[in-house]
Amino acid sequence: MNTKRLFGRLAAATLLFSAFTLSAQAQIQPHRVPKYQGNYQGKAQARPVYSTRSSGSTPGVQIGIRAGVNVSDWSGDAVQSVMNVTDFTNGAVTKEMKPGFHAGLYATLPLGSSFAIEPGISYSEKGTKLVGTIPFEPLDFLNTRVTATSRMAYIDVPVLAKAYITPGFYIFAGPQASFLVSNQARVEASALGFSAYKQDFDIKDQFRPVDFSVVGGLGYQSAAGFGISAGYDYGLSSLDKSNRFDVYNRTIKASVNYSF
Repeated sequence: MNTKRLFGRLAAATLLFSAFTLSAQAQIQPHRVPKYQGNYQGKAQARPVYSTRSSGSTPGVQIGIRAGVNVSDWSGDAVQSVMNVTDFTNGAVTKEMKPGFHAGLYATLPLGSSFAIEPGISYSEKGTKLVGTIPFEPLDFLNTRVTATSRMAYIDVPVLAKAYITPGFYIFAGPQASFLVSNQARVEASALGFSAYKQDFDIKDQFRPVDFSVVGGLGYQSAAGFGISAGYDYGLSSLDKSNRFDVYNRTIKASVNYSF
């Protein structure tokens, strides 16, 4: 799929979402006519007279920016098989979570005072890391280290449902489609603290171009527009395009945001 055409469609979809607004409802309330204070001594008859007044209005559509850190890993049968093998290395090979970042835009579309739909689009780094050392104690002084890192970059497009538990505090969940932008395997080797080898290999073609996942988390949004949130992306699509092995993205996200 052409990347520019994809970005154009995603931007158009976000603008269409942002076009929806919810108007405040008019509330009708009866009240009585005050008693006549003139010379007439009879009882004034109460008559229902109706007027309209604006009820508490629903907040309007808000556009915002969000950025934060990712901590990513892979999960699945293939990863478990690798870990079973590394158990025989007596700790010489270990798997670590890969740090990264994300940044993007979102639109909050209120559905009343306690619910909202929030589509968004963001750049997000994911992947995993394997670290190996020489399992030979007399050579420990060399501090040798070999690292293989999958450096994946996605365009995440979530559509989240938000429920406000208390003013400002909310939980969220929803589906997400992630479009693979790049995927490089970086192999590095070092000894005595100096880099001896570093090479990137393009492995994007071996992975699925689209990863579907479910997203969930919680956050706080202040009246001033600033907010924080934490969430978890649980990948549902096996990443291997040829179905040779099962491996899935798992990502923890911590974010700060600002709504205009």
